[in-house]
Order: sequence, then C-alpha cells, then structure tokens
Amino acid sequence: MESIKDKVAIIGMGCTRFGERWDAGVEDLLVEAAYEAFEDAGVAPKDMQAAWLGTVFSGISAMTLSPLGLQFIPITRVENMCATGSEALRGAAYAVAAGVCDMALAIGVEKLKDSGLTGVRGPAVVGDNPDGSACIGSGYSAPASFAYLGTRYFHHYGIDRDEGKELLAKIAVKNHQHGSLDPKAHFHNVITVEQAVKAPIVAWPLGLFDCCGVSDGAAAAIVVRADRAKNFRSDPIYIKGMAISAGARQGSMRPAYDYVHIDENVFAGQQAYAQAGVKDPRKEISCAEVHDCFSTNELIAYEDLGFSRRGGAKEDINAGAFTLQGDLPINTDGGLKCFGHPLGASGLRMLYEMYKQLQGKAGPRQVKNPRLALTHNLGGNAGAGIGCVVIVGNELK
Repeated sequence: MESIKDKVAIIGMGCTRFGERWDAGVEDLLVEAAYEAFEDAGVAPKDMQAAWLGTVFSGISAMTLSPLGLQFIPITRVENMCATGSEALRGAAYAVAAGVCDMALAIGVEKLKDSGLTGVRGPAVVGDNPDGSACIGSGYSAPASFAYLGTRYFHHYGIDRDEGKELLAKIAVKNHQHGSLDPKAHFHNVITVEQAVKAPIVAWPLGLFDCCGVSDGAAAAIVVRADRAKNFRSDPIYIKGMAISAGARQGSMRPAYDYVHIDENVFAGQQAYAQAGVKDPRKEISCAEVHDCFSTNELIAYEDLGFSRRGGAKEDINAGAFTLQGDLPINTDGGLKCFGHPLGASGLRMLYEMYKQLQGKAGPRQVKNPRLALTHNLGGNAGAGIGCVVIVGNELK
C-alpha cells in the first residue's frame, strides 16, 4: 500500500472561537472558519475544486456549505462520530493525492449549544442501530463509558484510588493551563489539582473537570499537492501520515477486554507512524493533540500512541512530560477539555493548533523548534470506536 507521505500540503487553515456561540448559527461559523482559511492561503472560494464537510448534527447534505458560495463543485458530507473532522480532511487529502483535484477544502462544524441536546460531551444516546451507531435517546452515558477506563486502569496497575484521582486531575490542570493561553478556547480558567480532585463527580473517577463540555465551533483546512504548496506560501505544512481504524466492536463483545488500551488507537497510530517513517514517537513527535473528551481517554492515549510505556503514564504525568515545559507537549491549546468539542470540528481544530505550532505562530503556547506534530481522535468509545491519527511536518523530504 502506497503512503500519502509528502504528497499533500496544507496551505491555509481557519478556526472560529469555540464556546457558547449564541451570536452565530451554523452558516456564520462555516463562513468564519472558511474565510480565515481562504485569507491564510491567499485564495478564494472560486479556487476550490472539491470540498468535504464534516458534521454530526448540524447539516444533512452538501447544501449546508451553500453560504460559502462554492461554484458547482463536488461536495461530500461525511460523519464518523468524534473523528468527523479528521474524516473530512482525509477525503480532501486523498482526492488531492490521487490527482482528481488540485485544491480542496476540508471543513467541520457543529452547533450544539442551542440544539436542545443534553449531557456532558453532547447528547445522551443509546447504541441500538444494527451497525453499532447511536441514535438519540436515553440509556447510554458517555461519562460512564469512559469512566471504565479509569477504574480498570487503576486496578490493572495497582494504583490507589486517591492517587489515581490525582493523576487525572493533573491532566485536567495541564489542559486548563494551556487553554488559558488561547483566546479562541471555550474555557480560560486555570485550576488546581485540589479543585479538580474535589469537583462534583459525574461518573467516578470522572469529576466535572475531567469531562469536556459541549461547544459550538468550526474549523477548516485547504489542501494542495505538496509540489505546488510553496506557490502559495513559504511555510506550508506537509501531511506525513494519516490513518483511520474502525473496529467491529471487538472490545465490547469480548469478556476479556481489559479497558486499559483501545485497539483502534493502537492500529491507527501504527499505520500513521509507518507512513511517516516514525520509529520512536516519544522522541520524534514534537507536540500532539490527543482526544481528551475525558481525562481517562487522554491517559490511555499516552500509552496507545507510544508516548508512554505500558503502565508508565503515571511517571510521565508526575514528571510534567506533557506540559508546555515538558519534552512532549500535549494539547497545547487546552484540548477538547478547554478549547471545546463541537463534534464535527474537533479533528480540524486539533490540526489548526499543530499547523500554527509547526509554523512558529502559536504565541505564548509555542513549542520550541517543532518538526513533526500529531493529532488523534477517537469516535465512539472504548471497545467500539474509530481511531484516527494524522501526522504533519514542516519539512518536505
């Protein structure tokens, strides 16, 4: 199988402010993100030859993009739960790599705050469709599902309840600190470990500060062939690896599933690393955005993606390895926890932050001399999910 490495470049990106956007509808958010990307790339809507729209709840067809004034081009609406934004990027990047278009737009959007949907991280759902997807209803709790990761991880590695709760709190504290430095983030409040530990419980061990909120927002990327990228800007970002791994709910159907790893994360990471030629992700990846819908998911992702050894995340968290001052800064813009999680936009929002980091334009969050960056999404939940990993770099070689 041929690799996508260095075949596609990102020449422009845009991202709205995430949060309770009572001031904006879906159309406003799309225009805000897309036109920042157009201006960033120095192109116009008329230059787009194809587009991919990612959304879960905020649009049902290509016509959702009509406010952008795109000119009779093919537009595809995609959805892959929380990996939807990354799925939109994959469609655009694959089309450019295949040579069927020279320039494509990937854009993701979600307007959740005034939708009437409730629950931490979106609506309460019940997975009763034949394909394992979920329909709106009652009987399923995302916090409860991801809480299993924490209780099992603590048990599996012999971590005391209080120590485990403090580990999760340190992840939340890190992300709040990083989010406080980004003006587009939903939350800017710096918190302490004590506040996180003592916060109201949502689903033990997950407290209020361990769960990302519901946000509105949009993000967009413009991609071209890598060999044309410097015709548009001096600092394009190149796609080095891209993988999406959808399981068949093997974990949820296996009584022996351990809940201390997520197969879809592991397979997606391995495929993306192979494409990018990454042998030691802890040393070669400069910064990353991982899917911290809940702090337990970030904890598991450290090990699934090879940033920590199995059972070793505790020592890395305690050492501050994943803070802006550490050797591998993670969720430098606050992550889903603090930047926010509009489902269809999150994958592209993550990429927006890594794009800015690799260009040296991240302001007070800037990582020193980054070369390779990674984004990670998990759609669904542990045992029945969709893992996505994208690796990008600022050098063409």
